[in-house]
Amino acid sequence: MSPLNEQQQLQIRDERREQIMSAALKVFARRGIIGTKMSMIAAEAEISHGLLYHYFTSKEELFTTLVEKAMIASDEAMQNVYKLPGSPIDKIRVLTQDMMDESGTDYFLLIHQARTSDGVPEKVVELIERYSMDNYVKQLRALFREGQEAGEVAERDLDEMISSYLSVLSGLMVLNVQKIGGYQLPKVDVLLRMITP
Repeated sequence: MSPLNEQQQLQIRDERREQIMSAALKVFARRGIIGTKMSMIAAEAEISHGLLYHYFTSKEELFTTLVEKAMIASDEAMQNVYKLPGSPIDKIRVLTQDMMDESGTDYFLLIHQARTSDGVPEKVVELIERYSMDNYVKQLRALFREGQEAGEVAERDLDEMISSYLSVLSGLMVLNVQKIGGYQLPKVDVLLRMITP
């Protein structure tokens, strides 16, 4: 049997790193940084505790890596909404559907943990400040204004309306994660009523 070439070794390393990050995301999303131990992440990833340290030196490094990845992806999604086809309300509908998609629940919870937990690393605090709610309001302002000009979005204060829209979506995601009996996410068109005339 021939030894692995360099490219195969890099691929295995990348796959293992993704496996660890996926496991860490699940654990951090549920337990936060303070309630998480590296051994829990290793168990979730089904690898040895020692092997985990070949990829990440600490849970703080791993948490910061995941938060940064989530924040960048969230920021890109906000920017890419402008590239979508259709009218302003069509773009807002797609954005709303994407934000409510349950496949992103762990990332949503991770960001929620980063914003609300004690003991987060300084770099995470900086990321939270850089990717603040104000940042998202600013990013969506032009789209909502365009929607107002087209008569698709209500004629109200833009910043207040966008902030309320994002706050409602965040609150719904928190409720949905808790799996409260009988609770279900509202349909996107019901949610859009809060911003349409």
